[in-house]
Parts: sequence; structure tokens; C-alpha cells
Amino acid sequence: MQALRALAALMVVVHHAQNEAAILAVRAGTDFVPRLGLPWPAGVDIFFVISGFIIVHAAGPLFGCPGARGRFLAHRIARLVPLYWLVTGLYLALGLSMPALLSGEGGPPDLARTLASFLFWPMARADGAVLPLYGLGWTLNYEMAFYALFALGLGLTRRGAVAWLVGALGLVVLAGRLIPAPPVPLAFWSDPIVLEFALGAGLALLRAEGVRLHGAARVGLAAAGLIGLATAPAEPAFRLLAWGLPAALLVAAAVLGRDRPEAARGGWAARFLGAAERLGDASYALYLLHPFVLRAAREGLVRSGLGPLLGPWPSLVLMVVLTLPVALVVHQLVERPLTRLVRRRLEPARPAEAADRAATPGR
Repeated sequence: MQALRALAALMVVVHHAQNEAAILAVRAGTDFVPRLGLPWPAGVDIFFVISGFIIVHAAGPLFGCPGARGRFLAHRIARLVPLYWLVTGLYLALGLSMPALLSGEGGPPDLARTLASFLFWPMARADGAVLPLYGLGWTLNYEMAFYALFALGLGLTRRGAVAWLVGALGLVVLAGRLIPAPPVPLAFWSDPIVLEFALGAGLALLRAEGVRLHGAARVGLAAAGLIGLATAPAEPAFRLLAWGLPAALLVAAAVLGRDRPEAARGGWAARFLGAAERLGDASYALYLLHPFVLRAAREGLVRSGLGPLLGPWPSLVLMVVLTLPVALVVHQLVERPLTRLVRRRLEPARPAEAADRAATPGR
């Protein structure tokens, strides 16, 4: 699963790196033709299916428990908010000091849209696009809405919570289609892409019910997912079918297998998988920070003269490679400590812990 998260993040990085390589080529007076191979933005769709799976799978001990909603939301806020706020604040500071960074939005954002960006509330910017201040945060606006819906169902059993989630997401999508001129938040949240969370949740329920596939079946699912993505249009009319379903096949191949025996966890394949898992652990940092690294690397290549010397594609590879150590370092030194700190501050104390604190002076 973590290796698949690494793949999803790298797909998004390659998508944006091609944009930077195209700018580099224009400055150097050379041609650059983007290569598809895979629809690189579909990394987001893989992320959404993974998120649906992980949330239902990891919430196993919380279903039907007192205080489950507060504990779940504390975990999710601690996981997503600190680094996103930090990166958004950095982007805002850079944009205010160098207004050209915000020129595509028609100038600096007003206070309302800035607050909406930090609060994960969809709001249209000056050009009509429904994007937060830091554009990549559009995916997190979907994530936070998904968490809120899921939290409402935590008082049920796992089956009941998944049924609630699927039904609620379906109703939101339907409402966006039936209500004439829906308000911006509903129009945003009712995009069928939200049903990719439901696909992941369904896979988590299958795994919890004991469904396991043999290796050949999982290889077949993975191959079907990759072929589905490779043959999908670059700009599909219905993203859920073109990118979401192949993404679900990839996630199914990853999560519906049996646990690896200890004897199978050695050798070069295990080392490669371990490296991919470490990158998957840092995938959130990679997703949020890669635009900064790509832009800085592109400017470095232009100003040093290495860009024209290397050419667009070697420059693209170099830019992508440079994002990886930055993500790993930020994950270890910034993201993880911030997550632990905020989680300790927000997580409700269990009854035994609360009683212990009340009985212990000075705590």
C-alpha cells in the first residue's frame, strides 16, 4: 500500500515536472513534447481510493465506541492540517513578497479566500476556478469533507458505516446534479470523483470480511489497472470510470493479498519494496512540497546554463529526483514531529487516562 502511495505521488510530480520542462524548453528555444504513457494526474485518483481504504481499515477499533468521532477527527486533523497550513503559509508569504507568483489569480487573495483556504472550504477565486490559495489543496478539500461524512457513521458497525458513507456520497453527487445552479461548495463536493473514496471503503470492507486473492489474481488486477490507465484518455469526460476504476483495481491488487511470510521478506525485492514504502511514508510531504522544489530546480537549471546543456528530458528527470530527498527530510524532521505534537494536543483522553490525570496532582 505504501509503495502504491509512492507511485501515486510520483505520478503527480511527473505531471507537474513536465510543465516545468516545457517552460525550460521555451526559455532554451527548444521543443518539448510531453509524454503520456500514463495519465499522470490520475495519481490523485489512486490517492483517493487509497484514502477510502485506509480510513475504513484503520478505524476498526473505533466503530461503535464512545468518543470515536472526536478521536478519529483528532487523528485526521493532526495528520493533514499542520504541514498543509505550513506550506500554505509559505506560499502566501512568497506570493506577497513576489506578486508574480499570484499573477494567475488576478493578484493577492482577499481575507475571505485566505481563511477559506486554511479551513478547507471550497471558494471560487477571481478567475472563477474553485481552488484554494495553494492550488494543490483542492484534493484536501475533498479529503476533509470525506472525513467529516465518515465520522458521522462511526457510531455504527463497520458494515453500517461503509453503507452510510456510500449512501451519503451518492446523495451528495445526486444533489449536485438535481439542484439548479448549486452553491459553490455543493457544486465542488458533488463531483463524482468523491465516489472514489467509496471504492476504497468497499475494498476495506472486503478485506475486513476476509476476502483474499491469490498472487495470480492480484497480478491480473494490477495489470488490468495499469492497462486501464495507460489506455484512458488524457482528459476523460467521466473521470470516475476512466481513472477511478483502474485506480481501484491497483489498490485491490495491493490490499487483498495475504500477509507476506517472514521468509519472503529478504532479498533485493524486499529492499526495493522497503525503499518504496519509505517514500510512500513521505508521500504527503512529496505531494505538498514538490512544486517548490520543481520551480527552484528549474530556475537553477536556467540560471546555471545546465538546462539548455542537458535538454528538457534529462532536466525533467533531475528535477523529479531532487524532490525525493526533500520530501524524505521534511517528513522526518517536520511532518512527523508536528503530527505527534498536534495529536497529543487534540486527542481526547481515554476514560482511564482522564481518571489518572484527575487523581495525579500537577498533571
